[in-house]
Amino acid sequence: MHDMIAGIKIPDSKMAREATQLVRDTESDLLFHHSTRVFLFGAIAGERKKLKYDPELLYIGAMFHDMGLVDAYSTKHARFEVDGANAARAFLAGYGVAEQDVEQVWDAIALHTTPGIPQYKKPVVALVTAGVEMDVLGIAYNDFTEEQRNQVVHAHPRGPKFKEGIIDAFAKGTIHKPDTTFGNVKADVLALKDPSYKRINFCSLILGSSWKDDNHNGACCGNPDHMHG
Repeated sequence: MHDMIAGIKIPDSKMAREATQLVRDTESDLLFHHSTRVFLFGAIAGERKKLKYDPELLYIGAMFHDMGLVDAYSTKHARFEVDGANAARAFLAGYGVAEQDVEQVWDAIALHTTPGIPQYKKPVVALVTAGVEMDVLGIAYNDFTEEQRNQVVHAHPRGPKFKEGIIDAFAKGTIHKPDTTFGNVKADVLALKDPSYKRINFCSLILGSSWKDDNHNGACCGNPDHMHG
């Protein structure tokens, strides 16, 4: 692994090295290289935007952001993002990382598929999502120079069919718990990859709830005549 890529230094502390080895041993080559590119693109975006961030925390967030897709860290009922965030929390517990920093990493991973929120959070949270959006969706593609893109991809190749491969990885990591895709982008993945998948409809949940709005259910209706003292 190159130490300096597109002007970004890969963290080389004991914690960072052991995180790299854990992810390397656990994830597929596709997910490992993707995660490293997420760090690099996120860090480049941070430099461009002149954000103050902790490179190690950004690195851990990037490296663990897809760990919830693999069997070793996948639970039956939690969103894969939460599984990955919990894996990072457990990993960081062994290194004496301050709780506020652990929370940044947790949020970075848990929110990385929730558009519209991470950019308003702490830089580590914002930059993990920025890296994911660049590598998966090509968002802000032209804000990176051709040289930066080439250096990142040369060090950590996308491969000829990365787009299809990453969708397959998303599907494999969520197909066994489809309810966890409600309200997030992985619903689109299962709609494409699982013929038996049925989306949960938010409005149907509201209309089908246990509330009976044609009576008071003991609740105050706002009429002064019905106020109780």
